[in-house]
Amino acid sequence: MHWRFSTSRSQKVRLPHNYDAIVLGAGAAGLMCAATAGQRGRKILLIDHADQVGKKILISGGGRCNFTNLHVAPDRYLSANPHFAKSALGRYRPEDFIALVDRHRIAWHEKTLGQLFCDGSARQIVAMLLEECPAAAVDIAVNRTITGIDHADGRYRISCGADEASAPALVLATGGPSIPKMGATGFAYDVARRFGMKIVEPRPALVPLTLGGEETLFRALSGVSAPVAARAGKASFREAALFTHKGLSGPAILQISSYWRHGEAVGIDFLPDRNAGWLKEAKRARPRSSLRSILSDCLPTRLADALADQAALPGELGNQPDRMIDAVEQRIANWQFHPNGTEGFAKAEVTAGGISTADLSSQTMESRRLPGLYAIGEAVDVTGWLGGYNFQWAWASGWAAGQAI
Repeated sequence: MHWRFSTSRSQKVRLPHNYDAIVLGAGAAGLMCAATAGQRGRKILLIDHADQVGKKILISGGGRCNFTNLHVAPDRYLSANPHFAKSALGRYRPEDFIALVDRHRIAWHEKTLGQLFCDGSARQIVAMLLEECPAAAVDIAVNRTITGIDHADGRYRISCGADEASAPALVLATGGPSIPKMGATGFAYDVARRFGMKIVEPRPALVPLTLGGEETLFRALSGVSAPVAARAGKASFREAALFTHKGLSGPAILQISSYWRHGEAVGIDFLPDRNAGWLKEAKRARPRSSLRSILSDCLPTRLADALADQAALPGELGNQPDRMIDAVEQRIANWQFHPNGTEGFAKAEVTAGGISTADLSSQTMESRRLPGLYAIGEAVDVTGWLGGYNFQWAWASGWAAGQAI
């Protein structure tokens, strides 16, 4: 049997038929799992349909990989079971991954809100993970298409055309369907369903929202951004929002998109640092000024013009009754947008939903239904905030499974 290796191990080598575990997917979670298990003396086959490992890692963070966040906590993850991620996140923490990065002498920096990036390139993280995979223990095969998966007599068997391999453990680490141009699919869900596991309906997360109807007027603001507080349901995020030719984007919108549901409104506070009554104070201090003029002092001009036009408060502020001033202030503090959808998996940074946590052990990531079957990373119904949280879940869940194999 022959497997094609990644560029770090370019020669073709005949591999053994039997392994201790087969890891499907050589992304962040799969690499971490293989490295962890390999260092424990397990013989691992790490296999991926892409032509190189860690492709999503390479494009992350603008090519510098936002590899973790200093503020990781379970309440910053979405799941049908909000407690599921606690065990793995508590046992493999951001400081553990930072220590690994430091050991490989990869320079890094904190950007904002606890987000950590490489000073250099995301390629350093991929190289680090490959170096962590013991060459004698981990065989890495890329550009391989799985044509069959079976389970019998306590072993999982995979086929890639005429080639086969088997192991008592199979790890699903192929992620979700977000960013299909990178080769992402719902393959992990298909395998999980085949073995009787439930799937929480996958949906795009950390994704731009689209606007229709009368709100298409705001498309004229494409390219304009401003710091805001965005709300959906009980969730709220204070970061930048960006108007696009399709609707709304920017960090605040990507964050809130994970919580938004079709039919719900998204509330935007365009001046989140202003105290209640600020517009009446402006009226008394500058009675001859217009709303447009006041807003232009604290917002981009095009945005100020659009909000003033929509607010319909003409003339000088001094001529307006306080009740109208209060109503406009409240509208600016909770401007209601009604998205008609998202830009879909093509633009989503991650997938929400996935393999149900009800079918998995939070300690080991192993299936409760079928011994030896594991699921980790984005394939699982655990979705983090923007800013390194999803990478930390990949490291933590991959480490948990790697310790258990």
